[in-house]
Amino acid sequence: MATTVTLPSMIIPRSWNSNLSSPHQNGSFWTKKTPSISISLTLTLSLSSTKISRSRSSSTSRSSSTTLPAALPFDLSPPPIDHDFLDALTLSGTKVSDDGIVETFDNDDEALDAVDNGVVVVDLSHYGRIRVSGEDRIQFLHNQSTADFECLHEGQGCDTVFVTPTARTIDLSHAWIMKNAVLLVVSPVTCQSITEMLNKYIFPADKVEIQDITKQTSLFVLVGPRSNQVMEGLNLGDLVGQPYGTHRHFSVNGMPVTVGVGNVISEEGFSLLLTPAAAESVWKTILSLGAIPMGSNVWEKLRVFQGRLLKRNLLMNLMSWRLISGIPSL
Repeated sequence: MATTVTLPSMIIPRSWNSNLSSPHQNGSFWTKKTPSISISLTLTLSLSSTKISRSRSSSTSRSSSTTLPAALPFDLSPPPIDHDFLDALTLSGTKVSDDGIVETFDNDDEALDAVDNGVVVVDLSHYGRIRVSGEDRIQFLHNQSTADFECLHEGQGCDTVFVTPTARTIDLSHAWIMKNAVLLVVSPVTCQSITEMLNKYIFPADKVEIQDITKQTSLFVLVGPRSNQVMEGLNLGDLVGQPYGTHRHFSVNGMPVTVGVGNVISEEGFSLLLTPAAAESVWKTILSLGAIPMGSNVWEKLRVFQGRLLKRNLLMNLMSWRLISGIPSL
């Protein structure tokens, strides 16, 4: 029995660990996490049985005055990782930029078609992810952005806009309300500035902490009418039809994965937040269920089509829109 016990706290990033304290659901490769109390009980029982066996052996044989220390019944360390997700993609011929952005799978036309007729999976790990924790986090975000965070509850989500003191838009963010924190997904170009801005407005009496967990996590999104079928194939069909922003926590080989309804450009589809160690196995599983991989080059076209413009790249957005729409330059 002890060999089936896992220790999630050893592999969950510290900045993300407290968010995943709710029970994880079962799935085709999504396993339920064993409560931590059972770990201590199993360990205690194992060590106790070892002591009993030692006392019995010492009473029957006194040929040796020393005993070897007993080995623990399970490994406390996460399995070694030979290479990360981007390394695996590069080895398969995928074009990855020096900044770690998956640019193209050389299937741009196929991917765009799948958006309307199938399902695509996109690696958006270069998008920013900010964790806001502390007792005052809800009121703080309620005051610092446009969404009504005070009416939201754990497991829900929403879109919110961050603005300057003069009401100019900084970025449109996607938020998940978790048990001990709020997760914000922001544009790649605004993550640092939003993190700095939020830290700037924390007063000494405020119980709020801001952490950039972009490098500690990975982010995949599913887009297309067949996204629901992929979720069914993962045995996560209970999320299908749930309100936008609804999210739940799962475990893949003992590693945390949070799956939410919708993504940064659409209320349809799904988003997956996971540890980098689980990225490759989750990606391969999604592809095996018929999803078409999409690179960031064609994702940018799709983003413009959906009307989600990046403030910092306004001129590039206009040029992209004209190019996609066939409108000649003025």
